[in-house]
Amino acid sequence: MAIVTVDGLSKRYPGGTAPAVHEVSFSVADREFMVLLGPSGCGKSTVLRMIAGLEPITSGTVSIDGSIVNQVPAKARDIAMVFQSYALYPHMSVYDNLAFGLRRRDIEQAEIERRVRAAAGKLELTELLARKPHALSGGQRQRVALGRAIVRDPKVFLFDEPLSNLDAALRVSTRNELIKQQQEIGTTSIYVTHDQVEAMTMGDRICIMNQGRVVQIGRPLDVYRNPADTFVARFLGNPPMNLLSARIVQKEGRVVAQLSGGNLELPLRTLPALASGAAGNVIVGVRPEDLYEVAPPGGPIQFAQLPARVVAVEPLGAETLLMATFEGSNTEVIARIGRDTALRRGDRLDLALDTAAIHLFDPSTTMSIA
Repeated sequence: MAIVTVDGLSKRYPGGTAPAVHEVSFSVADREFMVLLGPSGCGKSTVLRMIAGLEPITSGTVSIDGSIVNQVPAKARDIAMVFQSYALYPHMSVYDNLAFGLRRRDIEQAEIERRVRAAAGKLELTELLARKPHALSGGQRQRVALGRAIVRDPKVFLFDEPLSNLDAALRVSTRNELIKQQQEIGTTSIYVTHDQVEAMTMGDRICIMNQGRVVQIGRPLDVYRNPADTFVARFLGNPPMNLLSARIVQKEGRVVAQLSGGNLELPLRTLPALASGAAGNVIVGVRPEDLYEVAPPGGPIQFAQLPARVVAVEPLGAETLLMATFEGSNTEVIARIGRDTALRRGDRLDLALDTAAIHLFDPSTTMSIA
């Protein structure tokens, strides 16, 4: 059993004008796979290194199974870390790289042999045990780095962007292998990445960070469907969410968001968050997959038709990305439409917008309204 709790964790470097990490708090349950997601420089790797004991903590605590480990040396925390750079010993064979940490801990040779062979079998490294790292592919080196962590049988696995050095195809296969290993081994894991696909597909939960702070924590699809603010809305999703300026007005007994390209009747789920009779500016968010070239069955109440002009068409094979601007506006939106579209640059159409799928944000705070 291993529960990791981070409480008010902060890090300030000498000479820094602002904390690199500011009061970060979260808890990782036993056997859970938590992903720390955010852009470069947001502080996620610093948080991981403080949990590992590789970076001094300015304030706050790191606890494992209820015991604070701030003053416990890294080697005594029973944590295994997989680095982006693999950190393999180039002069050692795969076998010796896997066994090195166990030998440093004075594990008996028979037990070392058992653990190394077991890990090599799980990771399909048995035929490579005699090779040196220079004779391995990037994916094989990553598996050796993972195997070196597995043989230690630690309480917690920490992963610091372990797939970022791999090409696209190898990244997918290695990602699937990591998911498989996590499910089989069940060790509590914290995984740092800036890749939203890795976060969405691998994490039981994701913790999104920005500028040293936690912005939102939740299950991947919950965060995707209910972003806490415009940063999460734009960061999670490819292409990102379209954000449009609008004004809320009452019109014929209904609450309507007035866009430069037309009016949108707001879905009922958003009404409790809006003061009755209030008028004000909002940001309307709509995902590219909720914009259509032709509205699917659903009726005129659910879909709004907004006149638009095509700016660019990007065929991707299975689908097409359509860039367009609404009439009377220079704001560009992206729609994910069918692969068989005949639209071309300069064409005009009525983009169908699913009003049941829109999001509302406060333009002053950028926080979600509903």
